[in-house]
Amino acid sequence: MEDTYEEASKDTEVAPALIAVHPTQNSVALAIGSDLRVFDLIGGCAVSLVDDSGGSLHKDSIRAIRYGASGKLFVSAGDDKLVKIWSTESWCCISTVCSEKRVTAVAISNDGSYVYFADKFGVIWVVDMDVDVEGFDGNQVSANKKAAPMLSHYCSIITSLEFSPDGRFFVSADRDFKIRVNVFPKKPLDGAHEIQSFALGHTEFVSCLAFVCTQEFPQGFLVSGSGDSTVRLWDISSGSLLDTCDIIEKAGPLDFKGIEEESCAAVTDLCTIPDSTLVAVAVQSLQGIILLRCDLSAQTLDVAKVVTIKGDTFIPTSLATSVSSGLLWMVTGASNLGGLESPSLARVRVISDFKETTPDVEGPTVLEDDETPGGVKLLEKLQGRVSIDEKVFSTAAEALKISMSKLLIKKQYSTERREFRKRGRNDKKLKQ
Repeated sequence: MEDTYEEASKDTEVAPALIAVHPTQNSVALAIGSDLRVFDLIGGCAVSLVDDSGGSLHKDSIRAIRYGASGKLFVSAGDDKLVKIWSTESWCCISTVCSEKRVTAVAISNDGSYVYFADKFGVIWVVDMDVDVEGFDGNQVSANKKAAPMLSHYCSIITSLEFSPDGRFFVSADRDFKIRVNVFPKKPLDGAHEIQSFALGHTEFVSCLAFVCTQEFPQGFLVSGSGDSTVRLWDISSGSLLDTCDIIEKAGPLDFKGIEEESCAAVTDLCTIPDSTLVAVAVQSLQGIILLRCDLSAQTLDVAKVVTIKGDTFIPTSLATSVSSGLLWMVTGASNLGGLESPSLARVRVISDFKETTPDVEGPTVLEDDETPGGVKLLEKLQGRVSIDEKVFSTAAEALKISMSKLLIKKQYSTERREFRKRGRNDKKLKQ
């Protein structure tokens, strides 16, 4: 008898487009499916990536990309179980690390000495770069390295990894509503055994993390976004919840697409605006972003402004900023879209003018394509083409919503289904 519980092929999984910006905005990177695209903003040209490992750069959807704090290293990883570490000087892959499971998140230590990645089984791994980052010339190709396990979330998919601004703490979030704060160890390869706190309060998966800090509060406060449609402010030293901002309740009437029947919309990404206490928030089905203002003295979060992107079906899937610019980079799009002429679609937009952000003041401003840094050349490289039918992004947004729900919202199985899934687990199969 054929099994009626056959899982859908992972080839049908829709993956969101991702964007990352160099700390001083020297370059912009975009991942769509297995394709990694980089544009050099200093030279005004597309970057040719060099990987001597043979074959394609990535063989499956990229799920995480990240620049290091110094901008000298860049990491990409995803469903092909490969973590690729790149030099941004030469854009040569200096090391490839093999993961046992598909990778869901990556991070780079503040000094660039270690690269971290998390897998779908809930384990966080560490890679010792073993290079002098300050004297790194971009041409030091390392032998492919092995990762060492540092800590585990006990079978829960890890969604986000962040270092505190002072480098003292390492923060991880997962599908089971938890945020875990570990003291960053002196010897990461020996594991992170000291837990500082747990930040508990979300009622759905935690999707994203970021730190807000100022000169008065250099240690920073943590903000988190979740599938429960809230952004929360935390003191990580104690794990105390300081404030909660319910996006739908506090932002007022919003232009959601196809969400009228739902009670909440998941926060899909957030990032802090440099030289401010503003937090940009991307929300599932929202055509634009929500700007929150974090008052660090009062320890509160409030909605500063809703920035709607008119005329386009632009629902951001990823957000990024650089330390040196006042620009917010956004991308919408997805890969593995069935039934369309192009199975992978991406659209890039940029927002500027965050200095005077109040409900009564004009701005921020959504830049036109010809005002975007890099102009048409950048859009051709990152999007694949300049002109895209905006209507297809409605299809992409709906597909991503379904994909996120399948991946991160915990499923309830019957006893029979659970037993079948256990029999199919790799760790339960007899080795030949």
